[in-house]
Amino acid sequence: MGMKKQLSNKTKGIICILLSALCFSGMSSFINLSGDVPTPQKVFFRNLVALFFASATLIKRGEQFKPAKGTFPFHLLRASAGLLGVFGNFYATTHMAHTADAAMLNKMSPFFTLIFSAIFLKEKVKPKQALAILGAFAGAMLVIKPTLGNVEILPSLAGFFGGVCAGAAYTCVRHMGNKGENGRFTVFFFSAFSVLVTAPYLIFNYHPMTSKQLVYLLFVGLCAAGGQFTITAAYTYAPSREISVYDYSNIVFTAIEGYLFLGHQIPDVLSLVGYFVIIIMAVWMYFYNKKGTALQNG
Repeated sequence: MGMKKQLSNKTKGIICILLSALCFSGMSSFINLSGDVPTPQKVFFRNLVALFFASATLIKRGEQFKPAKGTFPFHLLRASAGLLGVFGNFYATTHMAHTADAAMLNKMSPFFTLIFSAIFLKEKVKPKQALAILGAFAGAMLVIKPTLGNVEILPSLAGFFGGVCAGAAYTCVRHMGNKGENGRFTVFFFSAFSVLVTAPYLIFNYHPMTSKQLVYLLFVGLCAAGGQFTITAAYTYAPSREISVYDYSNIVFTAIEGYLFLGHQIPDVLSLVGYFVIIIMAVWMYFYNKKGTALQNG
């Protein structure tokens, strides 16, 4: 009789997506701290560090640097959509007044992961699951309180577009996971693709940086690598309808870090209500899915 109980894939997915939310919130903070470095340069360093870790992990495990059969087109689609998503998110994070606002716009990605998974992967969405996602989104709207008068339209559109692209990228990750693709290679491919695409900008338009800015950008890459590995693992372990709601914890993490490290104001009552709604939706979703699994297992 074993004393330890194995974690289900769904629970592993939830843990991974919470860790990724924490990593990506740290990435947003370091993006802001790095200052006036051009967005393509920030994106290059973000992916350069991830490429190093992904390569080292594959080598250490003795795994091959090649995609699983039939996944190469999806790697290209995932990498292209993911890179566009990173550009949109970085631009919004740099040009919006509060990182939590940019994080909220990026959190459109669970919606589009849900939609794209339903359309292309035929993953059914139950009414209560959709309701929990909508509830979490409503909480996020309380956090940002978007109005055309308060939010610059271009950074907002960039952030929204980044969320759409991220949703498409995570759907590809899910599909490749179903085909047996190695998540570590998925991170490697995306990182290598992104470095190759952004490297020409640095060659011809390099922006001089202070040593402090370089350190911050290396931390951007470190957080991004952690977030990339854990988000890839999350959507490999479980379908988006079961875990995507937990990605909203990123807004809470980002707001806390914004207050502690970036000198942002204390969240107002509406924001605090939004955080509460997000957490309640996540907890409700967890118990709903847990009950559904128990009924299926009889």
